[in-house]
Amino acid sequence: MLTSEENNFVKYFERSFVENWELPAVTDYDTGKTLTYRYLAANIAGLHITFEECGIVRGDKIALMGRNNSNWVSVYLAAITYGAIIVPILQDFHANDAIHIINHSESKLLFISDANWEGIDLDQIPGVRAVFSLNDWHPISRQVSVEKVCHEEIVRLFEKRFPNGGIQREHIKYAARSNEEIASINYTSGTTGFSKGVITPLNALAGNIKYAHEHGLVSANSRHVAFLPLAHAYGCAFDFLACLSAGGHVHLIGRTPSPKILLKAFAEVKPTIILSVPLILEKIYKKMIVPQISTPPVSWVLRLPLLSELACAKIREELVDAFGGEFEQMIIGGAPLNPEVEAFLRRINFPMTVGYGMTECAPLITFTPWKEGGGKLFSCGRQLDGIMEVKIQNPDEEGIGEIMVRGENTMIGYYRNPKATREVMTKDGWLRTGDLGLIDEDGFLFIKGRSKTMLLGPSGQNIYPEEIEARLNNMPYVMESLVLQHKDNRLVALICPDYQEVDKARLTREQLDEAMEENRRQVNAQLAAYEQINSIKLFPHEFEKTPKKSIKRFLYNSMID
Repeated sequence: MLTSEENNFVKYFERSFVENWELPAVTDYDTGKTLTYRYLAANIAGLHITFEECGIVRGDKIALMGRNNSNWVSVYLAAITYGAIIVPILQDFHANDAIHIINHSESKLLFISDANWEGIDLDQIPGVRAVFSLNDWHPISRQVSVEKVCHEEIVRLFEKRFPNGGIQREHIKYAARSNEEIASINYTSGTTGFSKGVITPLNALAGNIKYAHEHGLVSANSRHVAFLPLAHAYGCAFDFLACLSAGGHVHLIGRTPSPKILLKAFAEVKPTIILSVPLILEKIYKKMIVPQISTPPVSWVLRLPLLSELACAKIREELVDAFGGEFEQMIIGGAPLNPEVEAFLRRINFPMTVGYGMTECAPLITFTPWKEGGGKLFSCGRQLDGIMEVKIQNPDEEGIGEIMVRGENTMIGYYRNPKATREVMTKDGWLRTGDLGLIDEDGFLFIKGRSKTMLLGPSGQNIYPEEIEARLNNMPYVMESLVLQHKDNRLVALICPDYQEVDKARLTREQLDEAMEENRRQVNAQLAAYEQINSIKLFPHEFEKTPKKSIKRFLYNSMID
């Protein structure tokens, strides 16, 4: 446990606000709106008044759903510095899944974008006292009168509390909170039957921040382009919390991060560090690099030692410039990086590092910064010494076994789910990751596969195929299904039809195909954008199963390539 005041999560932000009062803190890239640390502190103070008026007390949960913007950041920090527990919900979750999370977490307040609110009815979330728009703060209330928490009334109470020029540095004294207390509940999945709310203590967030400070990942001069969803542990920890705790400046991308949008933002902001998921880097690699190295002259030059060095240097320079030209390193996480892409980027000495983490560790487990060597090719770096321990459980003759972790960054457990908690956490504090790997003689971790069935979306979102299959299996003419991921991240459903029902309905093959396409549309209407089934393929007989009647998934991956 990180017990010193220096590493106390709330104290990190008290110090940063006071020391960086007039510096820019967050900018909404789409609109250009910028909040200094002073104005961010004012937002937080106004939200604290709102919480008081709504009767929120220490330990109450506050749900938060919307795209990256300065209001999202304000609510997150306001909840934790007040003593509440924040419940971030990915903006891509389907409305039904968001409703489940809000109710399961027992949230008392909800801050939500207008677009996300359209699919939710107040009567569906009976435990919520009031809903506030992340667009303009307007309240939608049940137990609290709208007049009591409208913007004009909160401004009046703010001016009464902070007369003579508004909030000042000396007012920055937040709730005294131990790092043992709960910071957030992050849901790794949205569907009712499979939801797991990761209980993240303040200590886990502080552990990630401590590592970022000690290894120079953030500073008062940091500039970040935050395009990963802040509701996801990866972007939240480093693009947001670590950066602001050091006095850095976060530029928030609130749109879908296409390569075109990102390259424009990188050129304008010139970030000092870049957090990305493999898909983004791979798309830019294919757009910028592959056309160059595929032409006969360049491909020929790359085979000659001396000319190859010059060509690689030129390609590296162009790629670095495309990302703004001033970043120290690009950190890749959230999903496996294409080996071909990684090998080429290592060859040209592109400043890129790969880390390993999970929501249950808020998220970082292993990493080696670029200035410390960047790790070995295809590795995920070393364990975070002094913060995390990593071991391999029951290794085989090649040293491969399940990755086990424990330390400052680990979760407390799954909210209201003791059975799931017992399944992954040992009595002596080790967390079963469900991933397979090995650790070499130098301490570098190599991921060799996932023992779990979880898939990863294009921005590192968790996708649980069983959830989608459960929906598909309830559709007409479906006996069983298997959701697999194509190498380009598209989801494909293999379906074994219920031939008895098909025969009873006297369907032709064309009619069966139409029925399956309708099933696909109906299921997709219930899923988040990153969970969408791209296509359905019919399978002629039941899938081969283990003695426990689980489908042997590995037998079918090659069928969608």
